[in-house]
Amino acid sequence: MTNVAVQIEERQPARHVHAPAVASGVARAEGQQHPIKLYLVVWGWLFVLSACSYFVDYFGLHGYLRWSLILLFMVLKAGLIVAVFMHMAWERLALAYAILLPPVLVLVFVAIMTFESDYTHLLRVMFFAGAA
Repeated sequence: MTNVAVQIEERQPARHVHAPAVASGVARAEGQQHPIKLYLVVWGWLFVLSACSYFVDYFGLHGYLRWSLILLFMVLKAGLIVAVFMHMAWERLALAYAILLPPVLVLVFVAIMTFESDYTHLLRVMFFAGAA
């Protein structure tokens, strides 16, 4: 029976136990550490984008330009937060697609519905305005 146990152990791959890396007596935790400078730069950009969003109202912009700029700054800030603070920039591409693709598709479908509603509204005005 000991021969069988020896043969089974020979067939299995060796399992190595890795101890955490020790540098100058301090144990390092596994995982990727990002420099604090990255987070400070992102905070700076978030502040700048928020200030730009504030200045859109301060300068009194109106109409589509106002809403376009506000939405642009909002999307840029959300992208920075998702990429850096939620660590999506370092995730696998499949996971990023699984999280980011559905909201993009919702926006595409909303745009399609908006164009369709304008078309339907135009037809109603053309055909039913003269009947009244």
